[in-house]
Amino acid sequence: MRLIADIAWTHVASRLRQTLVGLLGVAMGVGFSVMMAALMEGSQRDFVTQLVDSLPHITMSDERRNPPRQPAEDAYDAVAFEGLRTPETRPGIKNPYAIVSELESWLAGAVAPSVQSRAVIRYAGRDTAATVTGVDPKRERLVSKLATQIRGGNLDSLYRSSNAIILGDKLAAKIGARVGNTIALTSGRGDTLSCTVVAMFHSGLSQADETQAYTLIKTAQILAGQTGLINAMRIRVTDIMGAMDVANRIEAQTGYKSVSWQEANEDLLSAFQIRNFIMYAVVGAILLVASFGTYNIISTITHEKTRDIAILKSLGFTETTVRRIFLLEALIIGLAGTIVGWMLGYVLCRLLGLIEFKSPFMDATTLPLYYSPAHYLLAAAVALTASAIAGYLPARKAARQHPVEIIRGAS
Repeated sequence: MRLIADIAWTHVASRLRQTLVGLLGVAMGVGFSVMMAALMEGSQRDFVTQLVDSLPHITMSDERRNPPRQPAEDAYDAVAFEGLRTPETRPGIKNPYAIVSELESWLAGAVAPSVQSRAVIRYAGRDTAATVTGVDPKRERLVSKLATQIRGGNLDSLYRSSNAIILGDKLAAKIGARVGNTIALTSGRGDTLSCTVVAMFHSGLSQADETQAYTLIKTAQILAGQTGLINAMRIRVTDIMGAMDVANRIEAQTGYKSVSWQEANEDLLSAFQIRNFIMYAVVGAILLVASFGTYNIISTITHEKTRDIAILKSLGFTETTVRRIFLLEALIIGLAGTIVGWMLGYVLCRLLGLIEFKSPFMDATTLPLYYSPAHYLLAAAVALTASAIAGYLPARKAARQHPVEIIRGAS
């Protein structure tokens, strides 16, 4: 084996210029593929962190996944009834705090009860529909990033005024309200409640900033006209990717509809899958182009070393041994190119990380990059596989040549 390695190294070193070209081709392919993978996965994770992670990972409501059965269906299995109304039930989750205690006993995360209601906000002659969410500030800090999104106050400001309310900044701009103004909330039942704006928030989600408002739980209960009402649970889990499994378990345990962020953003996840496919296709294409350089180098070496092949086979080297020599040459170029490509990819990622973007809609930020050993290992695996294939084809051709025909053709 040592002799095979020495011969392969001699062939590679004797054509140093072409070897460097092939090595740089592999290095460029590996380096740019690592950079592309870090950039695309980093942007995907940043999107999840900034948008999805800013909201509760799971929302449990007082709804049921399937409509309740009619009483007649329970009493008469063989009879079908049509046109009957579903019996009216009191809205809200039954025994909500008992459910909170039960979930906290096994859930890796946090649970916060809340009250969801719809209302019309009226101020200065302007009316707009909004979703009013009653929260417990102490628990809300554990399930969302609302506390870090508030401008002109803080989450505890809800305690400092009677019927205090926090508006989305775009919602406040729509009606012309500012901190300290008193606005009127009208519920679907027609009840009107005067509230004082104590702060505003900016989540970065236009839909939330234009339609969302937060109050204390008791204020939302007064607006809904039902004391003790809890009709939603806001849940945050430690493992964000396991939110769907946790939501299924909660729904099976409580019977109430639990929607994970994956279910709420199915279209988004489908787009991520397509995006990942595009990323791997681009990375594969880059490395495939680089492998042609390796193929060209090994083909040239094989063509120029035909006399050496004849001598080796005359000395008793088998076709398998000759194939191993040229295959090893390709792997040497591929391995060296991979190592250089790793360093190049890391440097490119560091340089991209220094680029800053400034926008009136966000704070100064840099390109989101995700460093993962998997990117380097994947690029190395593809590069070495491509180099091996690029080296095997000319090696196979070289090993099949008969030494007598080579020497006769050379003379």
